[in-house]
Formats: sequence, structure tokens, C-alpha cells
Amino acid sequence: MATLSVKPSQRFQLPDWHTNSYLLSTNAQLQRDASHQIRQEARVLRNETNNQTIWDEHDNRTRLVERIDTVNRWKEMLDKCLTDLDAEIDALTQMKDSAERNLQAKNLPLDVAIECLTLRESRRDIDVVKDPVEDELHKEVEVIEATKKALQQKVSQAFEQLCLLQEVRQQLNSDHRGKMETLEIDRGCLSLNLRSPNISLKVDPTRVPDGSTTLQQWDDFSQFNKDRGEAEMKAATELREAIALTIAETNNELEAQRVATEFAFRKRLREMEKVYSELKWQEKNTLEEIAELQEDIRHLEEDLRTKFLSLKLSHTRLEARTYRPNVELCRDQAQYGLTDEVHQLEATIAALKQKLAQAQDTLDALYKHLARLQADIACKANSMLLDTKCMDTRRKLTMPAEKFVPEVDTFTRTTNSILSPLKSCHLELA
Repeated sequence: MATLSVKPSQRFQLPDWHTNSYLLSTNAQLQRDASHQIRQEARVLRNETNNQTIWDEHDNRTRLVERIDTVNRWKEMLDKCLTDLDAEIDALTQMKDSAERNLQAKNLPLDVAIECLTLRESRRDIDVVKDPVEDELHKEVEVIEATKKALQQKVSQAFEQLCLLQEVRQQLNSDHRGKMETLEIDRGCLSLNLRSPNISLKVDPTRVPDGSTTLQQWDDFSQFNKDRGEAEMKAATELREAIALTIAETNNELEAQRVATEFAFRKRLREMEKVYSELKWQEKNTLEEIAELQEDIRHLEEDLRTKFLSLKLSHTRLEARTYRPNVELCRDQAQYGLTDEVHQLEATIAALKQKLAQAQDTLDALYKHLARLQADIACKANSMLLDTKCMDTRRKLTMPAEKFVPEVDTFTRTTNSILSPLKSCHLELA
């Protein structure tokens, strides 16, 4: 007989079964309600986060655009500042070169003034005098050295200012490059979107990199560079004006001194020509007086010889009459006349000898004075030739070097052009 097998497990009661079914239904409903709530909240969150993300992206895009505009404005200001700075550097460099050329050009007047002083050292005797020409030449040397010192100071200041401008330019250029790189980066960031292929997650992207600055520091840095650039450009402009003024003033001073020196030369030459003419006139008169005195001396000597003959005649007559015989040896009128004639002739001969000696002494004195006159004339001719050479040398100051041809040879001191008769006479005598 078959037996009923019973599964060995827990058996629940029917209420438990109903309760279980109710709980399952209730829980399913609760889960569905909870899921519905979650879905609704998720939809709200999605809408809110999507809107927030869109607005955040829009706001940041706007911030990037504004930042790009700000950086671009600074870049443009730096561009203008760099352009102005380059123009100022070029202008100051040209002004510095002009000052250096003017400084170099002062060597010629200095060499000419020293050459004139050296030439005038060849004057002789009494003509070695400290005259206004020498004073003006020494003053000219002092003026030239003072102008060279002033120009050299301006050249040094221009060099230092150019160094400062280059330093400022380097800072501005560095700032400008930073702005360019920033614009490139921010414009690249602005061009990115959700479909860009090169977007990815990064490690700690919100970190603050070392060396970061605040917005105020960034703005102050660029403003400082701009202000410094403008200040240095202003200083360079003022320096350019000062250099131009110094060049004009030094040129005017040097030109005024050149005119004064050459006026002193011309005045001194006229003075020496006047003295030279006076000495030549005195020489001519002295030579004429010597010729006349020599003629008178010849006449005195002839008269003296004639008087000696007359004396011999009187002596012979008197001696012959001493041989008259006896009472004929009478002291008659003839005897007295011959005796008086002898005495008169002896006195005349003595007077003629005295006058001849005086004439000889006077002739010697005239010859000595003539020698002094001629020596002084030679000195004057030499001095005039030296000053003429100085004036000829000074023509270098008013004409191009390629057109300068000396009128007086430096070594032989001969003229290379037609001079006035008086100057030709000076040269022949020299």
C-alpha cells in the first residue's frame, strides 16, 4: 500500500500567503512611486543642470570674450607704445649720430686753430708779441674744447637714454608676447565646444598654478610698463630737443668765435701792412739819404784834395819867397796874403776833415739803421706771410675739403695764386 510522502519544509498559513501578496503589491507600488519621484526629480535636475551648464558655459564664453577684448586692448596699446618707442629710438639714434658728427667736425677747427698758433710761433724778434690774434686763437681753442665737452656729454646722455629705451622696449616686447600668447590660448578656449575632438579630463584642472597673479596685479604690471615707456619716451624727446639746442648753440658760438678770430687776423694784417709800408718808405728815404750823403762825402773829399793842392801851392810860394836876396826878403802884402791864405786853408782843411768825419759817422749810423729797418721789414714780411698762411688755412672752415686748394705752400711758403703787389713783395723779401 502506497504511502504519502510529505516534503520536509515550513508550511505557511493562508493569511501569511495573503499578507505576502499584499506586501508585494504594496511594495511594488511604493517602488514605482519612488521611481516616479526619482524620475521626476531626475528630469528636473537634468533640466536645471542643463540650463545651469548652458548658462555657465555661456557666461564663461562671455567672460572669455570680455577677457579677450581686455587683453586685445592692452595688446593694441602695447603695439602703439612699441611703435612709438621704436620711432623714438630711431629719432634719438639719428640725433645721437648728428651730435657725434658735430663732435667729429669740431676736430677740424681745433686742428686749424692749433696750426695757426704753431705757425705764429715762427715769428721773429719784436714780432713775437701777444696780440689780439693770439688771444682770439687761444679763446677759439677754449670755445672748441668747451663745445666738444658739451657735445660729448650729450652723446653720453643719449647713449644712456638709448639703453633705457632698449630696456623698456624689451619689457614691453615681453609683455606684448605674453598678451599674444594669452590671446591665442583664450581664443583657442573660446573656439572649443562639446564636439571638439581635443577635449578631455585633466588632473586637478582647478589648481592654482605657481606664479599666478591677481587681476589687479596683472593690470598694474601692464600699466607700469606702459607708463614707464611713455616716461622714457618723454625723457628721450626732451633729450633730443636739448641735443638739438646744444648743437645749434655750439655751432653759433664757434661761428661767432671764427668771425671774431678772422676779424682780428684781418685787422692785424692791415696794421702790419701799414707798418710795413711805413718801414719801406723809411727804407727808401734812408737809401736816398745815404746816396745823397755819399755824394756829399765825395764832394767833401774832392774839396779836401783841392784844398790840399791850394795849401801846397801856398806853401810852395811862401817857401820860394824865403830865397829872396838881402833886403828883398821883405814882409810885403804878398807875404801877408800868402800867410793868411795858408792859415785859412789849414782852418778850412780842418773844418772839412771834421765835417767829413761827421759825414762818415752819419753814413755808418744810416747804414746801421738801414740794416735794422731791413731786418724789421723782413720780420714784418715773415709775420704777414705767416698770418696770410693762417688765413689761407682757415679757409678750410668755410669750404668743403675736396675744394680746398692752399694759396700759400706750407713748406716753401710760396704763393700758389696771384697776390697783390705788396704781398708779392713780402714773399720776395721772405
